Amino acid sequence: MDKKEKVLSDFYLYLKKERNYSNNTIKAYQNDLSRFVDFLPTNISGFDKVNRESIRGFLESEIDRKDLITPISSKTIARRLASIKSLFKYLLQSEQIGNNEAILVKTPKVSKTLPNFIDQKVIKSLMESPDDSTTKGLRDRAILELFYSSGIRLSELIALNIGEVDAENQLIKVHGKGNKERLIPFGNRAKFCIENYLKSRALSLNAAPKNDPLFVNKKNKRVPTSTIQRRIRNYIKLVAEGKRLGPHILRHSFATHLMDMGADIRAVKDLLGHSSLSSTQIYTHVKPE
Repeated sequence: MDKKEKVLSDFYLYLKKERNYSNNTIKAYQNDLSRFVDFLPTNISGFDKVNRESIRGFLESEIDRKDLITPISSKTIARRLASIKSLFKYLLQSEQIGNNEAILVKTPKVSKTLPNFIDQKVIKSLMESPDDSTTKGLRDRAILELFYSSGIRLSELIALNIGEVDAENQLIKVHGKGNKERLIPFGNRAKFCIENYLKSRALSLNAAPKNDPLFVNKKNKRVPTSTIQRRIRNYIKLVAEGKRLGPHILRHSFATHLMDMGADIRAVKDLLGHSSLSSTQIYTHVKPE
């Protein structure tokens, strides 16, 4: 392990232990920073030798990559730079470098695309798509209702345990990005569907083991990400047309419909678990009419 690899290993450990970043987030950092290190000339032995020209050269090389069918988006370039800036901020704070060259590199402007959403008129049809005569159908109906009722992320829904559902107050405890915990309300239909689904498993919210997964597959294991993505995509195709018809569109629909009904943008931000208001502002541009 050379000097730069040792520094990166320590940095990833810092992200996990000190910042409580998820494994997926750390993998994104690893992907970005490994590409950056591979680009650096061999005569740069440590990050203290990296200057702003080296960082700009890396970003330009990513933009000009010839091994890709479609060019890298400005959003990906911005994320690569954000990973580098996080690394150099850590190195400066831990006194491993005396000067942070990364802050001198300007972040490229990222064009924001408006999120897809499902019209409120077809939400009812979507919710009634699963076959509620089967346990799998009851599970899918509960998943659809909870997604649309709470606006949580797919990863947050999969990670839910039975004990994190407060049926009396109709709240779920969610662990979001950076392991930040938040309480989110959910509606009556979602509560009814969750209780029906658990009943089909001979369980209840009050009596079931608190650490058991809320949603499981036929092997009684936590339902895989790919299963939810595939099944929800198929349900949505029955009632809507367009691209990106996966679980995330229900999160978009939740936020869009709230904003359309006059909800306070800061309240929507907190419900979605966004770290900044700018991430939520995109929904103010979407109006069903």
